[in-house]
Amino acid sequence: MSILINKDTRILVQGLTGKTGTFHTEQALAYHDTKMVGGIHPNKGGTIWTAGAGDAAGTQLPIFASVAEGKEKTGADASVVYVPPAGAATAIIEAIDAEIPLIICITEGIPVIDMVKVKAKLRQSGSRLVGPNCPGIMTPDECKIGIMPGSIFKKGNVGILSRSGTLTYEAVFQTTNTGLGQTTAVGIGGDPVKGTEFIDVLEMFLGDSETRSIIMIGEIGGSAEEDAAQFIKDEAARGRSKPMAAFIAGRTAPAGRTMGHAGAVISGGKGGAQDKIEALESAGVKVSPSPAKLGETLLGILTK
Repeated sequence: MSILINKDTRILVQGLTGKTGTFHTEQALAYHDTKMVGGIHPNKGGTIWTAGAGDAAGTQLPIFASVAEGKEKTGADASVVYVPPAGAATAIIEAIDAEIPLIICITEGIPVIDMVKVKAKLRQSGSRLVGPNCPGIMTPDECKIGIMPGSIFKKGNVGILSRSGTLTYEAVFQTTNTGLGQTTAVGIGGDPVKGTEFIDVLEMFLGDSETRSIIMIGEIGGSAEEDAAQFIKDEAARGRSKPMAAFIAGRTAPAGRTMGHAGAVISGGKGGAQDKIEALESAGVKVSPSPAKLGETLLGILTK
C-alpha cells in the first residue's frame, strides 16, 4: 500500500506551460509512467503541450482552459500547482472549486494572507492540500508528483514526512542505502499556513499496513512538532504505534528570531529545537543527532 498517491493517480498540472512546470512534468512522465493527464492554462485551452526533453520527449498532453474542464475530460483525481506566487492561491482555489481530491502546491513565496483565504476555503471542501512551498509526494515505482528526485527512491516500508525539502531527500537516500526503502514520502512544506500538517500524515502512516516505521523531519518555529508528539502519545495509549526516528533542523537558532523558510518565531517555550526534541523523545521517538544519521538511527531502533 501507499498513502495519498499510487500508480492509478491521474494528475493535472496547473502551470504546465511554464519553464518549471514543463521540466518537472517531463521528469514525472519519465518516472514509471506517472499518469500526468493534462495541463491547465486559461488562455491556452484546446492546445497541445509536447515534452521536449529526456525519456518523455515527444509525449503530448492536452491543455484545458480550467481545472473543472480538465477533471471532466480526464477523470483527474489530483493536481499539482507550479503557478508563480502571485497567482498560486487562485490556482489552488480553482482546484478546490473543481472538487479535486488532492492538490499539491510546490510554489514558494505565496503571501500568508492568500494562504489564510485558501485555508478557509479548504475547511468547507472535500479537498486535501499538500504544501505550499513543498517538494511534493512520491510513492516509489508508482507515482511522482513534485520535484523530488526519483532516482534515490526504493520501494520499501518506511513512511517519510518532512517540513524540509532537502532533508526529505536525505532521509530517502539513507533509507534506500540501508535497504529499508520507502512506502511514501510526503513533503508538507515549511510555510506557517499550509494545507496538511504532521498529524494528518502520521494518521495515514499509522493506518497503512505496509508502513512499518516512520521518519519525521521537523524544523524550528511553530508548534507542529509538539502537536505531533502529543498525537503520537495519544495514539500509543490507544494501542497504535510504530517505530519512529526524527530530526529537528535549526538547533543553533536563537530564541525570538525568525529563521529559515518556516517563517515562525520561537517564543514561549515552544518552537525551539530543544523544545521539539524533548517533546518527541517524551513520546518515545528516537531523535537523531544529525541528518546524516537518520537512516542509522532508524535501523538501530528496528534491530534492537
